[in-house]
Amino acid sequence: MMNKNTVLAWATFIMIIVGLGLIALGAFRYYEIAGWGFAAVGVGFFAIAWVFNALKGRV
Repeated sequence: MMNKNTVLAWATFIMIIVGLGLIALGAFRYYEIAGWGFAAVGVGFFAIAWVFNALKGRV
């Protein structure tokens, strides 16, 4: 059974993977103006993952 901390840990891990994927898309696939948007959203995913990681043990 997954408790709240396990759910937050998995959510953090998944968001880091998605953030890395978006940054990679922005850097390697869409290297024109759209790439900046992909990279910015990827950094946003990192920020949300950081919040999820900080919430472990507090919720």
